[in-house]
Amino acid sequence: MSQLLRILSLGVILVVATVAWFSLGGITSARTSSQQGALYGAVADLWGQPHTQQAPALSFSWQVPNTREEVITEFGRTVYDAKGDPRTRVVTTWETRSRVGELDASDITADLHLDARRKGLLWFPLYDVAFRGAYAYTHAGTEAGTLSLSFDFPLVDGVYDDFSFTVDGVEVADEHLPVNGRITVPVEVTPGQEIRFAVAYRSRGMTTWSYSPARDHGVGQLRDFSLVMSTDFADIDFPPFTMSPSAKERVGEGWRLSWTFSRLVSGHGMGMVMPEHIQPGPLSSAMSFSAPISLGLFMLWIYVLGLLKGVEVHPVNHLFLAAAFFAFHLLFAYSADRLPVEAAFALSSAVSVALVVSYLRLVVGARFALVEAGAAQLLYLVGFSLAHFWEGYTGLTLTVLGIVTLFALMQMTGRIRWAEVFAGQVTPQARR
Repeated sequence: MSQLLRILSLGVILVVATVAWFSLGGITSARTSSQQGALYGAVADLWGQPHTQQAPALSFSWQVPNTREEVITEFGRTVYDAKGDPRTRVVTTWETRSRVGELDASDITADLHLDARRKGLLWFPLYDVAFRGAYAYTHAGTEAGTLSLSFDFPLVDGVYDDFSFTVDGVEVADEHLPVNGRITVPVEVTPGQEIRFAVAYRSRGMTTWSYSPARDHGVGQLRDFSLVMSTDFADIDFPPFTMSPSAKERVGEGWRLSWTFSRLVSGHGMGMVMPEHIQPGPLSSAMSFSAPISLGLFMLWIYVLGLLKGVEVHPVNHLFLAAAFFAFHLLFAYSADRLPVEAAFALSSAVSVALVVSYLRLVVGARFALVEAGAAQLLYLVGFSLAHFWEGYTGLTLTVLGIVTLFALMQMTGRIRWAEVFAGQVTPQARR
């Protein structure tokens, strides 16, 4: 077989393998999407959704007398006095007025415990949260009236254990029940009076937890504000439109993050994005879509080594090698939802390498199969696939791998007279 026909045959094999890998990647993506749509709601029902805890809302209301003079009537007729003038009387009514109150101090703690759960091809970043907020309000007005303390839970249909609502140290949660996810406690206040109240609960959520000092995504004012967040995980990130912490300290396996402000006007809150495990479904799809690159480099490497060493590796042999490469991704795609992703990767790598080495041992000998081919497969298949575990490094890995391969091939083939090789006049081994 001429070298040109051999190269064309290898190209056809690569195209066929590419179609197979793209089909596998598409199937895996479809499986992941269908599972995500079905499982997200089920997991949310069992564990909860992302939490955004808003600051309490304060509303002060008081009554103002409204005095007016009105004409006295009896049986629909005006009553007159002895002088013939209509008789009148003074009537006093009460008008209720209200204004929004502002917190004078906020002392908040949120302890986050990561509890990721896996369903099929997807990991869900679930968490437990212990929340406590202590607040202070000083009535600066000159009127006496009623201060309404309103606290909204993050989710109307959420689950909140160990719930407590205290006003000046007195528990009021038993007397005031939540309505549509909000609990409102009225407190009578007089000018200059200070009210301290605190809310605490334990709950569960998913993906993100955040605290919003401004209600309804507006701009809010923070005075004497402190939020301390503790995590039991090291990989921290913050949601969009939130502020980075004022200070952070490593504590055990996690962090202690602090947001402290004396007076701040902002529409941004504070929060945390839960770290996610490697997602088996998207990982399997990404590896399948990029697999033709690793196979192409491997086939090129084996082809050049065959020329240099005078080893006959027929295109049919390359076809079986491509099937062994495809077996890696096929096995990983269907074992990653049954095994830990690391175990599925190790199993798939071992099976694929064993297929290639044991096959080439029969074709070209044990040394070439184990050293040249086995090492190349570990580099181009296993190593390149392993780079997908670190998001953002796949392209860099491919670039470095391609440059190193190019350098090695250029050095190895620099003295080959390709015109003679393709003309079939001499083999590189014979010429050397």
